[in-house]
Amino acid sequence: MTLDDDQLERYARHIILKQVGGAGQQRLLSSRVLVIGAGGLGSPVILYLAAAGVGTIGIIDDDEVSLSNLQRQIIHSTDQIGQSKTASAKRMIRQINPGITVRTYPERLLPDNAEHIMADYDIIADGCDNFDTRFLINDICLKLKKPFVSAALSQFDGQISTFKGYLADKPCYRCLVPDHPGNVGNCAEAGILGAVAGVLGSLQAVEVLKELLDLGDSLAGKLMLYDALGSNSRSIRLPKDPGCKACNPKQY
Repeated sequence: MTLDDDQLERYARHIILKQVGGAGQQRLLSSRVLVIGAGGLGSPVILYLAAAGVGTIGIIDDDEVSLSNLQRQIIHSTDQIGQSKTASAKRMIRQINPGITVRTYPERLLPDNAEHIMADYDIIADGCDNFDTRFLINDICLKLKKPFVSAALSQFDGQISTFKGYLADKPCYRCLVPDHPGNVGNCAEAGILGAVAGVLGSLQAVEVLKELLDLGDSLAGKLMLYDALGSNSRSIRLPKDPGCKACNPKQY
């Protein structure tokens, strides 16, 4: 792939980075990322991946835009209320970078469609808000040997990690959360400072781009914790659980 004049100008600030360059930008343009959820996390992920020139972005979400979403789901606008989130997100991508291929799936990720949808992507960005979907993403990524970057939010804090449990020395999501923790309040029930979603979603976009470009240190095997009220973040080691029933089937 040869970059044309418009692409050379659009991605100039990437190309002058010695760690990226023209070859790295071509790699991004050839990459395919599936974003699960076009909400508080998915919004900044989608926006930054589109701006960065990730060539194909898939978006899966079965929800519609509501007024209460707009406090944090920055990819949507007031005139899109009542529209599907996937269509709204696609519209915004077209305004930011019309050269990107956008695939929309206005449906819920379920066991009967997950593998078919996820198989066509290089990496998964998990922006969902429930444990059942995260467990499903983890299972399919293990089966397909695909990495996924997952973030989660609370009222004023969040966490993020990259999971590559198909590797012998890296944990999967169930190494962190072995079983469903029960009733955990979502944003609608507990509330959230909207900009916190922007921080974690932007970090997700960074980690996805790092994985695609093979840059820096991966978050695989680490969990980054962000505390907005304390104005700090820290990373802790996340080891592979030798008793995990997901990435170590011998434990069944």
